[in-house]
Amino acid sequence: MTERETPLDKSAWGAGPWQDEPDRVEWSHVGLPCLAQRNKFGSWCGYVAVPPGHPLHGRPYGEPDVDVHGGLTYASLCHGAICHAPQPGEPDDVWWFGFDCGHGWDIQPEMEATLRARGLEFPDPTWGGDREYRTLAYVTAETNQLAEQLRERGR
Repeated sequence: MTERETPLDKSAWGAGPWQDEPDRVEWSHVGLPCLAQRNKFGSWCGYVAVPPGHPLHGRPYGEPDVDVHGGLTYASLCHGAICHAPQPGEPDDVWWFGFDCGHGWDIQPEMEATLRARGLEFPDPTWGGDREYRTLAYVTAETNQLAEQLRERGR
């Protein structure tokens, strides 16, 4: 198994939709490679790659004007788990843009399991607010919307 194929140990996370979800999924949307990868805290991250020649290829994540969950938090060439197996005719020197679902009131199962094991709770229940676990279906939809926006910026 490669680094990006190694499954996470979710046994201590408790019951939840994360137990039945994979930890990584690759697909293509509007002609761009897409990737959903669970991070070490148990929350999903979504990524879309743009090819060389795209006006945003090589640009920092703060530059594209896109609407995605929590805003863009990543931009880089393929490396480590944020990479893919190019399809026939697809370049391998793509530039990935990504976002994560570990913001504010997003539930991060591993982090919360670790805090519970230490007798802590996050966030403090007196803070209020609606907390939500962002599922694979959610991150897939957000990633597809990001792909559509990046494709439009490339025209």
